Amino acid sequence: MEDKYIAHVRRSPMGEWVEHSLADHLKEVGRRSAEAAALFGAADWATPAGLWHDLGKYKEDFQSYIGHVSGFRPDAHLENVSGKVDHSTAGALYAIQRHPGVGKIIAYLIAGHHSGLPDWFKDEAKGRGLADRLKEIRHLDETLQANIPIEILQAPLPFSKPPHSETDPGEHAHLWIRMLFSCLVDADFLDTEAFMDLDKGANRSKAAQIPELHEIFNRKTYERDNALKVKDESGNVLFNSPINQIRREIMKCCHEAANLSPGFFSLTVPTGGGKTLSSIAFALEHSKQHRKRRIVVAIPYTSIIEQTAETLSEYFGKQNVLEHHSNLDLDRETVQGRLASENWDAPIVVTTNVQLFESLFASQTSRCRKLHNLVNSVIILDEAQMLPPEKLAPTLSVLKGLVSHYGCTVVLCTATQPSLEGDIGSGQAKFKGLTGVREIITDPARLTLKLQRVNLRFHGPDKKDWPELSDELAKHKQVLCI
Repeated sequence: MEDKYIAHVRRSPMGEWVEHSLADHLKEVGRRSAEAAALFGAADWATPAGLWHDLGKYKEDFQSYIGHVSGFRPDAHLENVSGKVDHSTAGALYAIQRHPGVGKIIAYLIAGHHSGLPDWFKDEAKGRGLADRLKEIRHLDETLQANIPIEILQAPLPFSKPPHSETDPGEHAHLWIRMLFSCLVDADFLDTEAFMDLDKGANRSKAAQIPELHEIFNRKTYERDNALKVKDESGNVLFNSPINQIRREIMKCCHEAANLSPGFFSLTVPTGGGKTLSSIAFALEHSKQHRKRRIVVAIPYTSIIEQTAETLSEYFGKQNVLEHHSNLDLDRETVQGRLASENWDAPIVVTTNVQLFESLFASQTSRCRKLHNLVNSVIILDEAQMLPPEKLAPTLSVLKGLVSHYGCTVVLCTATQPSLEGDIGSGQAKFKGLTGVREIITDPARLTLKLQRVNLRFHGPDKKDWPELSDELAKHKQVLCI
């Protein structure tokens, strides 16, 4: 029997009305959510969240509302409907009715799938809290009057436990809830988009996969390395610059370290050592060895991001590199690029520290939507010494959560490694830093000496006049005077 309850409605190119069955939408969002959450062992939580997220659309007033505003049912009765209809509270109430414990977690996800994860109590900036919304039991009473498929209402409750650490069982609970929220929100957006805008859905990621990018990188690195060598007519190498030899040595270290198990790594490479491409070499090889899905490069400065994205685009093609930061003009990007920026569905993402870490602590749907695509990724933190000291405790905590529970490998990439291991701070501000960070470069100190290009000399306090100073500087081929 045709479902008389609709989730969305649109006109076909021929002008005919096309209905999106509400039951079909709920089932598909449940399936998509579970598929994403399965990567971190939480499909059993994502399934009921997806199945119940739009349960409130079964209410008679919502069906009248969508029929009237779309023009699909212009004669729909709107006497008791003013403005938009709350269709998320019913699913949250139903989750708690099914189980007051696990249902409360699912209720957070459902209640916030449009407006963002709510606080439990009222917040002046956000408006009503979830506790107040759950008092409005009429939303569920009105919903259950509809003929809802039994397989939706009787979806199994989750049985798996949230991840926890030995030292602080609740430390990463917020990240787990945000990951589940991300799975639900992205699934809802994607299924709605697949129905409402067929062209948009078809334009989603057509990028290459990591193994293909790995082959491209190795081939182009070989060609680039060869081009830098001076050869005779027979192809014999007459000269290979010292800097090129050092960069090959760094690349070798990256390839060897990539075989190690996922976790925390440091890549200590001085300026001039080819840090950007070396970190990508490690990430690609590590991803191939350990089946990582994507590479995320987080950088503190937009100027460096643009340079890095350009370099990587030259290697892999612009369609495989997503550049995402606040200065980017998305109107000038390709359709695929604009779509990928919504949920980071791209093999290589180049972004800012702000974009990455604000999303990891966000409650808004737009910010959180991308989070599940961090699962099983290699995250390169370029210029790692620039992580803000005042936010170091939560930053390191969430990084530990990504590594411990979501299959991520994190690379701290810089010429001057910050001290992020062991106990950090003192007194009441003391907290646990990272553990088990492995250095990729065999001997960073020796590498620093080999790449040293500047000799610093304090000239002394004696003042010189400009002509005298000019004459002295002119004796040098290259000099910087401060």
